[in-house]
Amino acid sequence: MSPRTFRRPRLPLSLRRDPVAWHRQEPTWRAASPRLIDAALKRAQARPTGNWYVLGPSAAVRPDAAYGGTVDGTEVVAWRAADGTLVAGPGACPHLGAALAQAPVRCGTLVCPWHGLALNGAPFAGWSPYPAHDDGVLAWVRIDDHGGEEPLDAPAAPARPPAAAALTAVYTGTGTCEPEDIVANRLDPWHGAWFHPYSFVDLAVLDDGAESDVLTVRVSFKLSRRVVVPVTAEFTAPGPRTVLMRITGGEGVGSVVETHATPLGSGRDGRPRTRVTEAVVAVSDRPGFALARTAAPVLRPLVRRAAGRLWRDDLAYAERRWELRSSGRFPG
Repeated sequence: MSPRTFRRPRLPLSLRRDPVAWHRQEPTWRAASPRLIDAALKRAQARPTGNWYVLGPSAAVRPDAAYGGTVDGTEVVAWRAADGTLVAGPGACPHLGAALAQAPVRCGTLVCPWHGLALNGAPFAGWSPYPAHDDGVLAWVRIDDHGGEEPLDAPAAPARPPAAAALTAVYTGTGTCEPEDIVANRLDPWHGAWFHPYSFVDLAVLDDGAESDVLTVRVSFKLSRRVVVPVTAEFTAPGPRTVLMRITGGEGVGSVVETHATPLGSGRDGRPRTRVTEAVVAVSDRPGFALARTAAPVLRPLVRRAAGRLWRDDLAYAERRWELRSSGRFPG
């Protein structure tokens, strides 16, 4: 008699036989060592970036209008050249300082709305471009004056699933904190089932990363009190402003969630602002996933909404961390 072949369930769901109430789950505060999190953060901060910063989603930079952003207090404008190439540079017009983010783009040329000064991406009238990179999901800009590192020709973007086989969505949000507070939040997976009980249950950290530099987590995405989607995921920090989560077991193996923190500079209140740009690149080998990709325009807002709900809490975490650090009260 031949051995029975294991068959994956038709639906990517599991049933929790004995759901544990939120307040009865195993506390994680002992495992979530402040020293452990800080050590992982310091290792991330020591890694090079080549002075590259995430400016925003690639799709936000359209061919007919400029896209504006701020990186560490520097205004940046980006647009598409006639061939679709990403162009970026200082966001103030060199003539009288008009905000170029408000400028229209015609046939790949940005036209200042104040006096018609036209920029095609080449140095002109005191304006010079910044190196820019479009990886198909995110738009990047290199600002050497702020980065202070040895420049790299392109950002060291983490490996992703092929775009043609993936469902991609990008969330952006802003918090009163610094990039390290965003990264520290991501390097603390122990808070997941406690702080986000509407999304995560049955979380266990399998490897704390102290030796491997890879945080490995087993967790279930919660659909209802008893119906969940269990996965195993790895967290790594390839740079001081980036944390990558990759699903390595369960449903959606190979899917990634990239979290990037871009310093914006200080607000009018003198406090720092940081932009979170989170790219979700989901894949699946299930036959029905092709239909999901076809429905991407409908699904992307739902993915962004789910990410936004999580970041409502996580930005509060990061902002609280900065508040305590800035006043000398942080216990970590």
